[in-house]
Amino acid sequence: MKETIERNYLEIKSINALVDSSPPSQECSINIVEPDDFQINKFFYKNVGKKHRWIDRLIWSEENWIKYSSDPKVETYVLKVRDDLAGYFELIFHLDIQEIEIAYFGLLEEYHNKKLGGYLLSTAIKESFKKKDIKRVWVHTCTLDHKNAIKNYLARGMKIYKKEIVKI
Repeated sequence: MKETIERNYLEIKSINALVDSSPPSQECSINIVEPDDFQINKFFYKNVGKKHRWIDRLIWSEENWIKYSSDPKVETYVLKVRDDLAGYFELIFHLDIQEIEIAYFGLLEEYHNKKLGGYLLSTAIKESFKKKDIKRVWVHTCTLDHKNAIKNYLARGMKIYKKEIVKI
């Protein structure tokens, strides 16, 4: 039996459209992963994605992960609460068309509902618009993602520009 999934594509076209989130009450930091560390990308992909059916990369070899995470068009950022890993996002640069995709984004389950998602997304958008001549930041989400995902994107000022129904 096929399941029907709604996929939404969202965008924000200016840093001025960002509705910034309040900083969290707990001590946290968001930093780019330098040097690249494919184990970080792999860890978050598996652990954030396990409840949301992120499955396409589960078959990747170590070489695939290294190639992806070290691609100059990809940046990975990690959210830490105190010294503990809490969440991440990956940005993919499409500089030929002056766009940045928030490719993967999420929090580990134990950090859900702690007002960290808005802070993490605000940072992803700010980091994207720091790049020269970026005209658009976009992301897609679906009904398999966390129930608050689309609310967070909309609350930060992103707008839906495309919807589709997918059967899986």
